[in-house]
Amino acid sequence: MHDQRVLVTGGAGFIGSNLANRLASDNDVIAVDDTYLGTPENLHSDVEFVEADVLDDDYPADVDVLFHLAALSSRNMHENDPQRGCRVNVEGFVNAAERARREGCETVVYASTSSIYGSRTEPSPVDMDVEAHTAYEASKLARERYAEYYANHHDMNVAGLRFFSVYQGFGGNEKHKGEYANTVAQFADAIANDEAPELFGDGTQTRDFTHVRDVARACELAADHELTGVYNVGTEEAYSFNEMVAMINDALDTDIDPVYIECPFDGYVHDTMADYSTFHDATGWEPEIDFEEGVTLVCEPYE
Repeated sequence: MHDQRVLVTGGAGFIGSNLANRLASDNDVIAVDDTYLGTPENLHSDVEFVEADVLDDDYPADVDVLFHLAALSSRNMHENDPQRGCRVNVEGFVNAAERARREGCETVVYASTSSIYGSRTEPSPVDMDVEAHTAYEASKLARERYAEYYANHHDMNVAGLRFFSVYQGFGGNEKHKGEYANTVAQFADAIANDEAPELFGDGTQTRDFTHVRDVARACELAADHELTGVYNVGTEEAYSFNEMVAMINDALDTDIDPVYIECPFDGYVHDTMADYSTFHDATGWEPEIDFEEGVTLVCEPYE
């Protein structure tokens, strides 16, 4: 992407700031964030930061491309306040997309979620049946339906990316998220500080861990190819939490055993894995950072 005026909502957050920083060298990038789950410290100086709520009507929307990443990104946030979750995740998406559309924007890339696939040890294709079991999942599915509306009724390019367990580490742009950061970041920080990470159950649950650099690249490619529809962004590989802790110990040259605790959540997703073939076919994208390298990158700042 070159010489485009770009808006990234949630642009000071974890994924949003990585995308904004990536695009800023060749584009005019505006990052809008209310700083609830983001911090302007994540952004490079060549990114224009605007502190605003995604529901506001006065942040810049006269752009060529909208990347809508603003969201309450935690299941717990939604269960504690479903009305607020709906306002931010659904109404916030409609507000941003509508304001950009009225300014002539025809390309939107937005964040959906892989949580809607439930627990699966096999790769999840985008065309499989999905259900909402949490308010968070319901809000992301509603976002996908509104995206269909903008694509069908307004003839816009609207691509939803279902991310799988995105991570970078506290040495990157995740530290501000604290307890809401990916488990890779949390466990690495605990072990580096001689603390035992807490794992739900017996630690055999698996995740398709996807490095944020690959995710930011995927967002850019979706816009470049003017995609419409829903796509998976993951690695098609899964690692257990026990394997992850062992890899962190190897990277840090430590030997700290995890503590196993009872899972406090009903309907906890035990396993995830992406089938990213549809996105690969459309853009040529494939992950460049495997999990072993990713864990090394997460642990490097502690060495």
